[in-house]
Amino acid sequence: MQAAPVRPAAVRATAIPSFTTALRAVESLLMSGGQRTARRNAWNSVLEDRRRAKDRIETERALRQSVAGRP
Repeated sequence: MQAAPVRPAAVRATAIPSFTTALRAVESLLMSGGQRTARRNAWNSVLEDRRRAKDRIETERALRQSVAGRP
């Protein structure tokens, strides 16, 4: 009688979720859809405000340099 062949243990490679993915999963469990949408809209507004502020600062610098460069 032969011994049963030994099978290696199955190794399963699962990706560790990113912090953002995990946060969204928790958020979906805790909040209703309307609150999620409101939070995302608020965050998008923050990002847009930051972009506008950066553009404003760059424009002010360009104007100062153009005025300072004239005799």
